[in-house]
Amino acid sequence: MASKWHISIIVLALLFGGSKANPAAPSHSQLDVNHKKPLQTFRPYNIAHRGSNGELPEETAAAYLRAIEEGADFIETDILASKDGHLICFHDVTLDATTDVVNRTEFAHRKRTYEVQGAKVTGWFVVDFTLKELKSLRVKQRFSFRDQRYNGKYQIITFEEYILIALYADRIVGIYPEIKNPVFINQHVKWSNGKKFEDKFVETLLRYGYKGAYMSEDWLRQPLFIQSFAPTSLIYVSNMTNSPKVLLIDDTNTPTQDTNQSYYEITSNAYLAFIRNYVIGIGPWKDTIVPPKDNYLGQPTDLVARAHALNLQVHPYTFRNENSYLHFNFHQDPYVEYEYWLNEIGVDGLFTDFTGSLHKYQEWTKPYPKKQKKAEALLHEIGTMLKNDGY
Repeated sequence: MASKWHISIIVLALLFGGSKANPAAPSHSQLDVNHKKPLQTFRPYNIAHRGSNGELPEETAAAYLRAIEEGADFIETDILASKDGHLICFHDVTLDATTDVVNRTEFAHRKRTYEVQGAKVTGWFVVDFTLKELKSLRVKQRFSFRDQRYNGKYQIITFEEYILIALYADRIVGIYPEIKNPVFINQHVKWSNGKKFEDKFVETLLRYGYKGAYMSEDWLRQPLFIQSFAPTSLIYVSNMTNSPKVLLIDDTNTPTQDTNQSYYEITSNAYLAFIRNYVIGIGPWKDTIVPPKDNYLGQPTDLVARAHALNLQVHPYTFRNENSYLHFNFHQDPYVEYEYWLNEIGVDGLFTDFTGSLHKYQEWTKPYPKKQKKAEALLHEIGTMLKNDGY
């Protein structure tokens, strides 16, 4: 297991912008997880949406470290690619909303207009910047009503750096990366030997030991869900890895970006029966499961029941604590919203911007069984003894 000193060096490099774009990939022995507290699997998953981004700028090392500290089961990220083919953690194909690029005069000439998912978009695009240039930018909070004190303190991180944050945690923490805008990325970024964005994505996961079907021994050691709004990308990567995959589902009026299928088609019984050959679950926008009207909850659809009937998990997004995101039924109380979705709708995981509040709710309502805690402590003690004895 890596020493605390080694972990500290990596974390400091990530937080404050070390000179290396990617820390050296550690050997498997350095990442031994046999004595770590295991991933909980007895209750729905707490998925840290872009890290704990309700508190800190999204998809930064700080946001992911905070989410782990607050009890996240999985840390979630979006993966895009730089001009020179490096995979990075970033949500938008443009840099405008969450970095200082607009104020960086040296990049003023990089502003472009491209077609993205059928619409003309103007801004500073990730695909027009090298990794070194992206690392020179500083990240800021997306929403003006959230804490602005951390703007400018953190940089964009790579896919590998994100993986290392999870692997070096003091307990087993899963990762939940999204193959983001694959059609656009494959149009603008080219790799050698005809490789695609999806190839580089899976190669990175395999290089760091991520493999195995859901709940397999390999998966429990290094938990992973691969997600995408693009069905063809999920089908394509199924030929390279058996790690579990989740089909994301957008608003009812938004077609899939690669196959141009409607929401109604991809949530039909026939399509769910087809896609379950490639995915273990779906990740719908929560308002497609329970459509609201005038900010009040409407009648729930049968999407969750139909997915569960096909043994598909349901991980809706995104849960946020602010009043502007809470339907009136919840009386400005995010814990009431958690209660509704976990107990009445019965989903299998939640994407949340506020990892700490979801963790507190689950610890209050469904804490670790005492026997499980004792067993984990005993296993940890035995493992430490064996290690000290040279085994």
